[in-house]
Amino acid sequence: MAAKASAAAAEPEAESEEEGAAPKRKLPLKLIAIAAGALLVVAGGGGGAYFMFAGKKEHAETARDGSGPVKIAFMDLPDVVVNMSTPGSDRTQYLKVKIVLEIPDQALQAQIQPLMPRVVDAFQTYLRELRPTDLEGSAGIYRLKEELTRRVNAAIEPAHINAVLFKELLIQ
Repeated sequence: MAAKASAAAAEPEAESEEEGAAPKRKLPLKLIAIAAGALLVVAGGGGGAYFMFAGKKEHAETARDGSGPVKIAFMDLPDVVVNMSTPGSDRTQYLKVKIVLEIPDQALQAQIQPLMPRVVDAFQTYLRELRPTDLEGSAGIYRLKEELTRRVNAAIEPAHINAVLFKELLIQ
């Protein structure tokens, strides 16, 4: 009988251990899930920082064919001041632009220099037809850069430039 009593006494302890064991299993699973999530966030942030800062060592652009760094050069153009098209308005608005051309190499500058009057003429005729609303926002400035790049490349053909860069853009 004593064995039955001790067995009966052991059963409630076993039941309480089983009931207590279930919450103990859930708690470590929650902790594991939280730790795994935190580890992913830390690893993602560390990986992002590595890729963002690791490529900053080289400042030279590489050629598309992988032959090595490309040497770009910059060419300043004379300031361009034009009155803008303002139909139906009594007030005249002016546009002042300081432009720099990004060219693939320094040798191209000698080829572009004799064609500079053609480039300035292309700028003058295009910029005079612009309205102040055409230059609103970053999209307007981007369209202006793309159009001026296209016009410069047409004026200096067969040579080409990489981009038109603005040093100053003033609408008054």
